[in-house]
Amino acid sequence: MRLSSRPVLIGLPYLWLLLLFLVPFGIVLKISLSDVAIAIPPYVPVLDPSEGWAGITGFLSQLDFENYVWLTQDDLYWKAYLSSVRIAAISTALTLLVGFPLAYAMARAPEQWRPSLLMLVILPFWTSFLIRVYAWIGILSNEGFLNQALMGIGLIDAPLTILNTNAAVYIGIVYTYLPFMVLPIYATLEKMDGSLLEAAEDLGCTRLQAFWAVTVPLSRPGVIAGCFLVFIPALGEFVIPSLLGGSDTLMIGKVLWEEFFSNRDWPVASAVAIVLLLILVVPIVLFQRNQERSA
Repeated sequence: MRLSSRPVLIGLPYLWLLLLFLVPFGIVLKISLSDVAIAIPPYVPVLDPSEGWAGITGFLSQLDFENYVWLTQDDLYWKAYLSSVRIAAISTALTLLVGFPLAYAMARAPEQWRPSLLMLVILPFWTSFLIRVYAWIGILSNEGFLNQALMGIGLIDAPLTILNTNAAVYIGIVYTYLPFMVLPIYATLEKMDGSLLEAAEDLGCTRLQAFWAVTVPLSRPGVIAGCFLVFIPALGEFVIPSLLGGSDTLMIGKVLWEEFFSNRDWPVASAVAIVLLLILVVPIVLFQRNQERSA
């Protein structure tokens, strides 16, 4: 029974990857090597599997990477990639600045309070992601709650322009992905032995020195995991920059949507998606290596 079930247990994850990753990836790769056309679907496939070996031979003879070359010739695409990396990196840093103190406070709280605090962090996931992003429109708009509150207490005389700016995008990403930063850091800090801090203080360290010498190095696996969990999805984010960002907010997710649905240039859009996936492979591999080291 154990010998017969082992191939099944090993094969199920590979079958999952085959059906939900490799097959869609192959379809998108095939479209990225096609030519745009006024048709349904709006492209002419270069590879026709129904023709057998002759179709494969014809595909190899006509193979070109004009869609990928076009990405290097138009400034829009490489600027969108760089802007997405910049926004994702800044958002990850801001999320870490907010998430680490929160996770540290949760880990140092009394044990009877920790489950409740953990539930409060996870609580936003019980609401639709789209509804939560739409709620920020009502908070950050010129007539929104934030401006009305600041004007009510006399801090500002005129409404601040926050919505439709990069600042609103940063706020939306930090709010949305904050649990992905807090949870791995909390899991690391919660397992930390408190006697190490006591030993550091007995050896002459102040509380701040003990924090930097003991707590920060021991929390590094959780910090790295949290940064990757925020950076990877934020890099390809589409909903938040579309709803909270303005015309100056350039992210590759918005470009990808416009190429697919507005311009209906599926080959170029597929090439954009393939390049984005290749960019994401680097942090994904680094994240997996970090998980293997910490295991």
